[in-house]
Amino acid sequence: MARPAKYKGINQLSGTDRLFVTLMVLVPTALVVWLVWVPAAGSVLLSFTSWDGIGPIRDAKVIGLQNYVDVTTIYPPFRPAIEHNIIWLAVMFLIATPLGIFLAVLIDKGVRGSRFYQTALYLPVVLSAALVGFIWQLIYSKDQGFLNAVTGLDVDWYGDSRVNLWAVLVAATWRHAGYIMLLYLAGLKGVDPTLREAARVDGASERTTFFRVVFPVMRPINMIVLVVTVIESLRAFDLVWVVNKGRNGLELIGALVVQNVVGEASRIGFGSALATIMLVVSSVFIAIQLRVVMREGK
Repeated sequence: MARPAKYKGINQLSGTDRLFVTLMVLVPTALVVWLVWVPAAGSVLLSFTSWDGIGPIRDAKVIGLQNYVDVTTIYPPFRPAIEHNIIWLAVMFLIATPLGIFLAVLIDKGVRGSRFYQTALYLPVVLSAALVGFIWQLIYSKDQGFLNAVTGLDVDWYGDSRVNLWAVLVAATWRHAGYIMLLYLAGLKGVDPTLREAARVDGASERTTFFRVVFPVMRPINMIVLVVTVIESLRAFDLVWVVNKGRNGLELIGALVVQNVVGEASRIGFGSALATIMLVVSSVFIAIQLRVVMREGK
């Protein structure tokens, strides 16, 4: 009678298998380092220089912290951009994210047509920024827009600096809610059904069950949703750039970076300083997320 084949551990793999596993680890790691960390480190280094992008990079003049001083003292769009990013974060955190969680809870309950709703609500996430901007242009257009036609108003939703930020935030909420819905729906599917059954036996209502049982169990997902919301708010760029390139009431840090790095100004060092500020703030929240996830894994 033949003996059953023994399971091979990682130390018992053949030379070919070890090479294959090594390549599977090293190739993605190398790509991440080359495409993410090297450019990030380059931006940090360039933020201490004055370089217009013309000529060899070795001709860049080192000016220390001058770019950061100029950003915070003599660059007028910086303060409005900070305020708009904070407003963006508040709307995403207080409106778009709870809306996405609410939609995920409804779909998780198995309402009729849940697959259709899940697809329809997630569709804005996969659409390009240009297409989303075009769709909302049809709604917000001053002369031929759907909103003005229905309400009888005569508002330039994208051109008026008093309202264009809020108009774009509606479009951003439309996209962000679908993203959060999918993340949270995946988390809800992983909750042990016996926890809900035990709460139901104890007489807890659905609301109490969610906030006292389900929500605490989903702490890792909640942290991921929080970090994603913060990072998405900090890197908000595409919609405002499609509307008016981040000007006239739609100043955001991401738009300022692009204006200085690839715009007419071509101030690579100055734009890199703005990008570094975004990187530092984002890294703080990423570090918090990793710390929580690693603590949960112990």
